[in-house]
Amino acid sequence: MKLWRSPLAWTFFASVVLLLGVGGWLLTDPATSRSDALKTGGLAGGAIVALYALWLNDRRRRVEERRQDIERQRHELESQRAEQDRSRVADERFAKAVELLGHAADQVRVGALHALAGLARSRPDYTQTVLDVLCSYLRRPFEHPRYDKQLDRKERDGTRGTPEQEQELQVRLTAQRLVRELLPPADAPDAPDYDLDLTGAVVEYLDFSGRRIGGMLLRYAALHSSTNLSGCRFTGSVYFTAAGTDAGRLIGYFRCRGAVFERHAWFSGTHFAELTDFTDTTFAGPTTFKDARFDNDALFTGVKVTGSLDLRRACFRGQTDLRFGVLPESVSLYNTLVRAEKDVQLPGVWGVEERRDGERRIVAKVG
Repeated sequence: MKLWRSPLAWTFFASVVLLLGVGGWLLTDPATSRSDALKTGGLAGGAIVALYALWLNDRRRRVEERRQDIERQRHELESQRAEQDRSRVADERFAKAVELLGHAADQVRVGALHALAGLARSRPDYTQTVLDVLCSYLRRPFEHPRYDKQLDRKERDGTRGTPEQEQELQVRLTAQRLVRELLPPADAPDAPDYDLDLTGAVVEYLDFSGRRIGGMLLRYAALHSSTNLSGCRFTGSVYFTAAGTDAGRLIGYFRCRGAVFERHAWFSGTHFAELTDFTDTTFAGPTTFKDARFDNDALFTGVKVTGSLDLRRACFRGQTDLRFGVLPESVSLYNTLVRAEKDVQLPGVWGVEERRDGERRIVAKVG
């Protein structure tokens, strides 16, 4: 009984019936030869077999498609499971590394920093989180005897802290270096923009030169020894408000040659104790140096400012070159001071007014 349920059996039966039926019908016509009747009947029966073959091929195709679909779904599930396993391992590595940042041994903390950086390199989606953790570490309070502003330069150079302070300093320098390594080059096409929050951080020999940075916060930060931001591209807002002004700052150089600030650049109240160099830097957004203090030479040669520029109450105490390459139509110059005994280079549209206290005030020329 099962044989008669088979589509093949019914196809064979239908083909034979059609062969006999068509052939027999054609034989009733005297004009049709026996061979022609058999050929026509065979074609009719063969058509049934061909239709069955087409149906069978279509069925096999659908079965294969379903099999491939099931296989694809299985592969996707395995991929998702593997990704979940990798994410779980990455989360465990991250949590363990963060926990070890509080370890008493400096070598363990350095290892934890490298573990975090390695995680960011292998899992790019962790990069911003790792940078946040590294910046958080640099925001931890840190004191060193040579940061005492009462010491002269020679005393600072020869001053060492306790072993714990020296070890912590090395850990912090490692964190700074790893932050730089995780930032993409400034000229990298389609590079992601990572934000840095170093508000109130204590840093020494900070060097992010040639890197692409999103937003950057350095409010009230302690910039010791030297800071190098030359060649950086800042795609977000940058705030250096009151950076380097707290007591105990070690005199440091500030280099920012050829950098690009695409948005806000806020240097209000910033204290530049040594040479400050902004040569050929571009400020494309609103820029302010309001209440900034330059205790030594300041170079703004070739600087391009296409947004607004605020220099109100800025004080330049050393040799000063303010020959900007491009200036906006309106610049705020209220009580912008330079020393009378220092060499000061100004744009042609600016002049100076003498004051009784040995300082001169920069003013815009009328007409």
